[in-house]
Amino acid sequence: MGNSALKAHLETAQKTGVFQLTGKGLTEFPEDLQKLASNLRTIDLSNNKIEFLPPLIGKFSFLKSLALNNNKLTALPEELCKLKKLETLHLNGNHLRQLPAAFGQLSALKTLSLSGNQLRTVPTQLSGLRHLDVVDLSKNQIQNVPDTVGELQAIELNLNQNQISQISVQISHCPRLKVLRLEENCLELSMLPQSILSDSQISLLAVEGNLFEIKKLRELEGYDKYMERFTATKKKFA
Repeated sequence: MGNSALKAHLETAQKTGVFQLTGKGLTEFPEDLQKLASNLRTIDLSNNKIEFLPPLIGKFSFLKSLALNNNKLTALPEELCKLKKLETLHLNGNHLRQLPAAFGQLSALKTLSLSGNQLRTVPTQLSGLRHLDVVDLSKNQIQNVPDTVGELQAIELNLNQNQISQISVQISHCPRLKVLRLEENCLELSMLPQSILSDSQISLLAVEGNLFEIKKLRELEGYDKYMERFTATKKKFA
């Protein structure tokens, strides 16, 4: 892409606070963007070929939304964690194996999408995020859900299409978790903590495509309690 085209995008972004440049075959994060570090509220560089995010991303202190879906990122810089106003982070379809150690410092984060990466576990850093509403970790290589998940503040957790065979019973302690998606994993019925049904806030549990028949779920202790929550929630949204 020519400089003049980028310049035009930068001029628009200066006025709107939005920089969107998708599907242009970019191989790196445009360094010229840092001139607008204090203007930008939204950056969308999805569907490019960006291999790494430079440390200068930490300068965008007013950024609320960052989207880098379908790029070639293998890691994220620690500097990303300085974005105290960031509310939405979309990183679907990259090659990420883990999150930066300081990821829990993204204190304003509400929506996090990491579908289609190479994560092997639910990142423990997520437990520190107090305003998290939706976490999408579908289509990764997650095999187990650790105890730290009990501190997760999310309302919806999507773990569809992973390789999960073990889930910590702590998941039923999540204070705000209403929607838990576990479709197409490797769960035996005996590995699904019954407390999810009997003693949690979860009102939508999606477990189709695992190693048990759905109707067997109805035989578990606590299923009637789960159905009460499920029905009450449905009425609320009807």
